[in-house]
Amino acid sequence: MAGRRRAVLAAVAMAGRRRGLLAAVAMAGLLLAGGPGAAEEWGAIEPGVTTTDQVRARYGAPSKETRAKADGYDTLQWVYEDTRAPGGIQRMTVDYGLLTPQGFKPTVVRVLRLEPKPKVFGRNTVIQAWGVPDGITKQNELDVFFYRTGLLVNFDKEGDEAALLTFTPPQPDTPPPAAPKR
Repeated sequence: MAGRRRAVLAAVAMAGRRRGLLAAVAMAGLLLAGGPGAAEEWGAIEPGVTTTDQVRARYGAPSKETRAKADGYDTLQWVYEDTRAPGGIQRMTVDYGLLTPQGFKPTVVRVLRLEPKPKVFGRNTVIQAWGVPDGITKQNELDVFFYRTGLLVNFDKEGDEAALLTFTPPQPDTPPPAAPKR
């Protein structure tokens, strides 16, 4: 079932602008038939795994590319918007440069952010696709779903539609132990 769900999500990502809404409706129908999916992946982009070459091969050149330094490391951000954004998405932002225990990986996806078009990711669709969230909170008076598998979903002011989906590497179940006091 998870493979089918990933295929549907990938199909929406590749749908053309005109077919975006139709693909989103079809995706929602198929998601309603299944159980929870993997939150750390969308449209074949998995933070902590996918590279710049893989994103470029799937989505082409970004609308905008920004290079920056973060904590002394070179980072990269690609933005896909308008006709370059996947179907059903207003803007897709991919941040690269991930610090791992094995060292800094400059070409690995750190964060994927999706700003969907209206009526693509309703509250029920999010729950059907990724299950009941591990936590629910409010940020600036807006509902936010948290999934340990690496997904944050910020809802609009009505609380019905996802305004922002943020995919990160999976979050630990428990925080790392604190350093001993001296």
